[in-house]
Amino acid sequence: MVLLLKVLLVLAVLAAVKIILISIFFYEDVKAAQKRDPAAKGFFEVLFLYQGLHALINHRVAHFLYKMRFFFLARLLSQFSRHLTGIEIHPGAQIGKRFFIDHGMGVVIGETAIIGDDVLIYQGVTLGGTGLEKGKRHPTIGNNVVIGGGAKMLGNITVGDNSYIGANAVVINDTPHNSTVVGVPGRITKQDGKKIDFDLDHIHIIDPILQDMEELRRRIEKLEK
Repeated sequence: MVLLLKVLLVLAVLAAVKIILISIFFYEDVKAAQKRDPAAKGFFEVLFLYQGLHALINHRVAHFLYKMRFFFLARLLSQFSRHLTGIEIHPGAQIGKRFFIDHGMGVVIGETAIIGDDVLIYQGVTLGGTGLEKGKRHPTIGNNVVIGGGAKMLGNITVGDNSYIGANAVVINDTPHNSTVVGVPGRITKQDGKKIDFDLDHIHIIDPILQDMEELRRRIEKLEK
């Protein structure tokens, strides 16, 4: 009985140390998740219960191991994290500061993907490759980018800063800064030429095809009058 209590005490101490270390070294990531999810009730809720944060923390450790050339250990940790969170991030991927995966189930980020700072990704997003070529074969995502649920970015493409990728869009070409991409294949439209904020209303994304159709409708009405 005494031995069991000692083991439980050691586990409790280790858990407390882990929480303290995460709070210190991943404070920005926790606060980013808390800021971007209106459902978050507090710092410790995010810290304990958000699988996107856990996947990111595991990735940061796996990426360190990957850079130290402990490839097997890095992959082992990434696969453990995948089973735990439902989010697959290759340890070779480079991820910037204040990255947040909301919900997260089904997210896949490839080996040579590069993600900038203040990026928000929703569930079902894929940053994937398009072939068996070596070298850079996954997307590069700029700063302050929002990627909607189910979107697919494929190949060695670049998504510019302050851009929004609409839900279920398939992007296979470069995207300039301050753009919105919607549809299959992805079509680029400006969001009034302005920086896209994280409180963006996801159901009111400008679609260039709908814009053209609306313009034609207005012209027809004008001719009929």
